[in-house]
Amino acid sequence: MPDRVVDHLVRTVADLGITHIFGVDGANIEDLYDAMFEAGGRPAGIVAKHEFSAATMADGYARSTGGLGVVAATSGGGAMNLVAGLAESHASRVPVLALVGQPPTALEGKGAFQDSSGRAGALDAVALFSAISVYCARVTDPDEAPAQLAAAIAAARRGGPAVLLLPKDVQQAELSPGPRAPIPGRQRAAPDLRALTEALAAARGRGKIVVLAGDQAARDSARDAFAELVACLDAAVGLAPDAKDVYDNSAPGYCGVAGSMGHPELTAALTAAETVLLVGTRLPVTARAGLDPLLAGRTVLSIGAEPPFVPAEHTPADDLATALTALTAALDDHRPAPATGPGTPALTPLAVPAASGPGLRYRELVETIDRELPTGTDVFVDAGNTGASVVHHLRVPRGGRFVVALGMGGMGYAFGAGIGSAFARHDAADGPHRTVVIAGDGAFYMHGMEIHTAVEHDLPVTFVVLNNNAHAMCVTREQVFYRDRYSFNRFRDTHIGAGVAAMFPGLPARTVTDPAGLTDALRTCLHTGGPAFLEIVCDPDEIPPFTPFLATPHPRSPS
Repeated sequence: MPDRVVDHLVRTVADLGITHIFGVDGANIEDLYDAMFEAGGRPAGIVAKHEFSAATMADGYARSTGGLGVVAATSGGGAMNLVAGLAESHASRVPVLALVGQPPTALEGKGAFQDSSGRAGALDAVALFSAISVYCARVTDPDEAPAQLAAAIAAARRGGPAVLLLPKDVQQAELSPGPRAPIPGRQRAAPDLRALTEALAAARGRGKIVVLAGDQAARDSARDAFAELVACLDAAVGLAPDAKDVYDNSAPGYCGVAGSMGHPELTAALTAAETVLLVGTRLPVTARAGLDPLLAGRTVLSIGAEPPFVPAEHTPADDLATALTALTAALDDHRPAPATGPGTPALTPLAVPAASGPGLRYRELVETIDRELPTGTDVFVDAGNTGASVVHHLRVPRGGRFVVALGMGGMGYAFGAGIGSAFARHDAADGPHRTVVIAGDGAFYMHGMEIHTAVEHDLPVTFVVLNNNAHAMCVTREQVFYRDRYSFNRFRDTHIGAGVAAMFPGLPARTVTDPAGLTDALRTCLHTGGPAFLEIVCDPDEIPPFTPFLATPHPRSPS
């Protein structure tokens, strides 16, 4: 068969070691699926239920592998549905390649169905996607496709989504004979560590150092290098909410999560410290809420791809694994000994008002989940009161990944992202991993039917939905900030677990309404071979461990 543009796209993606392309098929992207078939399913084409979830699958795949995720969508509504997912990847600097079909070039500006060429009053897809990507190009000449693909991949690898808009006739076109543009290697400049090394060497002699790490350390697979640096500095460790898997949550010196879902131990450590080192985090509001006064009174150093949002002496570094290893070596030639002594005791939870409504309490259910998670479990958490509770109370299992999307915070993200990660991680080189998605009922109603994809592919994913029959964070905000005079966000009672069980015969699906049955239900749903579903009934009026809510007096609603 002649070498078409789509054949080149598919072959290039496969040659990069990417195993899956996530998307939703349609008329103006179907030739890409044809090319995947002709290539023998390498990479495999995974059809999602919605393009938002396809984009989050690519995002989750990239986050858990440290590589590049790929999503494909057709024109029109299919393309528009990518926007929220790609915006999350853009905000969180996750490398994703989006291949977006378009109507044939001959019909651009002539009333084509789903025209987004920007001509004759049509929507301009280049303008739209350029705002949420690090690279965007409309491919109009087939022979330019290899070079534009190479440029897109190079841009995405630097952090963020890259978008190629592909008219149908261009996808089908045969490439002219001749050499193709090579895919450049990851060009990462060696950072200048001299000033940071001197500052840290001096800080070690003055007092305690606190290190706050962010998700770049996870994206750059820098966990081991980070642990070595912490040992070298004898530092206390805090983690941004989206970086809980960067450091062993039971290791000595771990002080918990920073910011609005954080722990008092970290505040105490910062109070006693003279120097703070930020590693791979810009320290956004969710990671620094309540910490600004403490940071203002200390020397703040930073290393990472981008400077933080707080004043700091910043060292640019786009490969933290290499940079942190070099930094540790530069600080001294110590031979780090294994950590000794007991691990970190249970962290002090934020005090929340007592709740008396139906169902389980956040702390007890999350701590029960924590005890039952097998080693190596990957946890994907959604937004809202559910996310705040899990971030605050859950310790990440050894060898597992932890992802919470705080770039855009879109509800329903975790369903697709967890599935995308599961395709890559369930049979990883270090052994099989189970994925656990934890979300609220509001997120489930948005994108929870993506569990169909997990069922279709028999993925080892356990979906845990906390059902309080509400958009509970909005209920909490109505209580805390609007005097609980009304609610737009309480819903009629639903039976999600029973509904899922009826939809998917043979799927283990359980519902828990009181603490007594939770452990048994978790063991059933965590130790099955394929997917499973667990509904946990909760109280919509319970206030989560989220400091902006706890700092404001609020009335209690009658249960």
